[in-house]
Amino acid sequence: MEVTAKYELIGLMAYPIRHSLSPTMQNRALDKLGLPYCYMAFEVDNASFPDAIKGLRALKMRGSGVSMPNKQLAIQFMDELAPAAKLAGAINTIVNDNGYLKGYQTVNTDGTGHIRAIKETGFDVKGKTMVLVGAGGAATAIGAQAAVEGFKEIKLFNRKDEFWEGAHAFAKRVNDNSDCRVTVCDLDDEKLFGDAIAGADVLTNATKVGMKPLHELSVIKDVSMLRPDLLVSECVYNPHITKLLEQAQAAGCKTVDGYGMLLWQGYEQFKLWTGEDFPIEYIRESMGFK
Repeated sequence: MEVTAKYELIGLMAYPIRHSLSPTMQNRALDKLGLPYCYMAFEVDNASFPDAIKGLRALKMRGSGVSMPNKQLAIQFMDELAPAAKLAGAINTIVNDNGYLKGYQTVNTDGTGHIRAIKETGFDVKGKTMVLVGAGGAATAIGAQAAVEGFKEIKLFNRKDEFWEGAHAFAKRVNDNSDCRVTVCDLDDEKLFGDAIAGADVLTNATKVGMKPLHELSVIKDVSMLRPDLLVSECVYNPHITKLLEQAQAAGCKTVDGYGMLLWQGYEQFKLWTGEDFPIEYIRESMGFK
């Protein structure tokens, strides 16, 4: 890639961020199509995020990805929000049109990317029940998209931490604006968790549990909760095969790894920023996502 004065900047704002594969993936796609953009990662936390948004506008950046811990905070700085972003209460993609962050271009592609990855396995999401672990920006995005695409019920499990109140607010938004029923449950209640999984079609981990340095941990403590007709999906991709996925594969479950969400949310973002189709097969092969 030879960067010239005609190139525009796309960012990724998160902390920590140096582990991310997104810059490699997006820059390979941009280079493959010869598009005049460069994608770079910036260490931005909640404290520096307001100034980062000012910088995005001032530098006329084409947009930015947004990752933890900024996904929920970011909605305060958008001019408009897409419907799924309103349901989620979080975003991970900003598209800047001349300083105005438009709603139809400001979406959370975590949700679309993850549900797309599940559907790519041949799984029909209509009328299904999901157990969703987590209540941060990725979790609410996945839950919102699951509701939009036809899941009938989501049982959201989280500990009573700083996300607990937000989880209830998310459940109310979905329950008031869709046909999907969301119930918030305490993750520390192991019996309730096990009973929910027993009646679910999909188990999705949208927490940091399983990601380095928590790679030896899993949201599943009792592997007897897993069964062959349960689909288990993971948001973590570092390591590629988390302890949860190891447990699920040993139990005979169909699994979706974190690369699926990374790939498909990148696909959605690329289209929003460039207007071009993401070279998905090239990226699958070059990134080793087969």
